[in-house]
Amino acid sequence: MNAIVIEKNGGPEVLKLADVPKPTPKAGEALVKLEATGVNFIDCYFRSGLYKAPGFPFTPGNEGAGTVEAVGEGVTNVKPGDRVAYAMAMGSYAQYAVVPAWRLVPVPADVSLRDAAALMLQGMTAHYLVESTFPLQRDQTALIHAGAGGVGLLLTQLAKAKGATVITTVSSAEKAALSKSAGADHVINYTETDFAPEVKRLTEGKGAHVVYDGVGRTTADGTLDSLRVRGYFVSFGSASGLVPSIDPQVLNAKGGLFLTRPSLAHYAQTPEEVAWRAGAILHAVRNGTLKVRVEREYPLADAVRAHEDLESRKTSGKLLLMP
Repeated sequence: MNAIVIEKNGGPEVLKLADVPKPTPKAGEALVKLEATGVNFIDCYFRSGLYKAPGFPFTPGNEGAGTVEAVGEGVTNVKPGDRVAYAMAMGSYAQYAVVPAWRLVPVPADVSLRDAAALMLQGMTAHYLVESTFPLQRDQTALIHAGAGGVGLLLTQLAKAKGATVITTVSSAEKAALSKSAGADHVINYTETDFAPEVKRLTEGKGAHVVYDGVGRTTADGTLDSLRVRGYFVSFGSASGLVPSIDPQVLNAKGGLFLTRPSLAHYAQTPEEVAWRAGAILHAVRNGTLKVRVEREYPLADAVRAHEDLESRKTSGKLLLMP
């Protein structure tokens, strides 16, 4: 079968298309024939070495959707022929992937596998951010960086569904329009306006209750200055690089702030939790609360270009590989 293989850390050029043996599921696993694979920043982190790889060579990719082809011993929650999707299992940049069966969730007949693949990692991320890390309440204010990105668009919609006021940051007029279409109340083009003072202005000097920051290094200082007393700095990604070290005394001086660095792995640790989060976002798609935006689809052989486009931060919505 065809798969992308990484033999050493580096830039997008280390993503190599290879012919590798088709895997066989072991006990507790299922073999999934993939129809679509999500491209995410976490894939870039493993590729570059920011996150430690499981060992070389390895096939990247943490999200996909397709049809179960075979199951290993003891698997009862899925069977061959089932339409399924998953996140947080390495190896989806391929035509087939072996996945722990407990991570697989059923895809309803009225949701496409393409949309399901686009939703799993970023959708469950948006879900844990607004439901668990900082459970947003009606009339609270959230600042969401990269509001036109894959997570940003989903996060905005979920935050609005909870009755929050949403402020987003974007880098262009086109992205501002996309963020507005997702429901953002206020959109700040950070190439034209310093976002922290603008957030304070929009909140009558108080600041946001929470900032969901997946950008990292370039936004961290402004994020701290955008929060109100006892506000939450939720740093869930590092698209621009790692957040510099923050002295706890700075959190004190800026209002007794809270800082957390969660990841989906911390919020999808059991079959029940995975089923809850995935089920909630798939239901939201079915009832129209959540709309999925897939910006580009690439053949598996074009994984290099997909990573280049993602890391350029010129894209919006979701990028998919089509094995």
